[in-house]
Amino acid sequence: MRSIASCYSEHAIKVSDSYCSGPSNKAYLSPNLAPSTPNTVTCMYKAKISSSQRNLLITLTWCNNLIGQGLTVNVGENLSTPSEFNSNSHQLRKNKGCKTFKSCNSDIEVYWDVSNARYINGPEPSTRFSVMILIDSELCLLLGDMNEEQQPAPKFSLVSRSETFIGSTVYSTKAQFCDTGLAHDILIKCSGEEEEEGWRNPVLSVCIDQKKVFQVKRLRWNFRGNQIIFVDGLLVDMMWDLHDWLFKQTSGCAVFMFRTRSRLDSRLWLEEKSSGLEQMEKERPEFSLLICACKSPD
Repeated sequence: MRSIASCYSEHAIKVSDSYCSGPSNKAYLSPNLAPSTPNTVTCMYKAKISSSQRNLLITLTWCNNLIGQGLTVNVGENLSTPSEFNSNSHQLRKNKGCKTFKSCNSDIEVYWDVSNARYINGPEPSTRFSVMILIDSELCLLLGDMNEEQQPAPKFSLVSRSETFIGSTVYSTKAQFCDTGLAHDILIKCSGEEEEEGWRNPVLSVCIDQKKVFQVKRLRWNFRGNQIIFVDGLLVDMMWDLHDWLFKQTSGCAVFMFRTRSRLDSRLWLEEKSSGLEQMEKERPEFSLLICACKSPD
């Protein structure tokens, strides 16, 4: 009987350290195609409350609006329905301030400062900003480079990130698939010859750290699919759905997702499970990156 390792290694694409260590000598992006800038970035963090031994989900949404960048905060116990999520969301309209509210039977305090923030690509600040969230007076989330070192350090991890793009066919972002891994450059490009009735011979290309990982041709037949890749010793499922983008003339969205599997699911070098390893893997959060590309803002 063939082992699971041989089955996966035969069909998966490996992104090794040497494969992603530096820039390629060959161009991976046409000079006349510039990556689009995201309009909205949503990050969900799992925070552990030491006093009550609870895990809460803290969601930050950075967006562009008519008066500049905006920030919305949501605190919940699980993945809520859209209506519940919106009712628990709190928009921070100023560049600097403090906001308090109740959620999940807890007192939430949010301190933020983006008055001098710098932005590189999109509405999420890169440097010179601070976001601090306390739950029942316990520090649970600390972001930015303007904070003093806190003891004890808050225990939180990024479990999902989603980005929304408007227009264009080239999407660029960064993702760190595990806490001990590197931040990888990800480029998704949909190319083809444009005609009045749509695209001719469209092709999907996915690059990680300036190297082409895989390419999908005949997208009119392969408009939905998935590919397994190895990144930082993890199995990562990359899925795409281009149906509405390809077959709707004026509207429609393309959706791309990267999702890590647990190490127990992607374990290629162990034959038996140990109870200690299983418990460690249950505590390690999985990560997903969602990219939604819309033809128009509507």
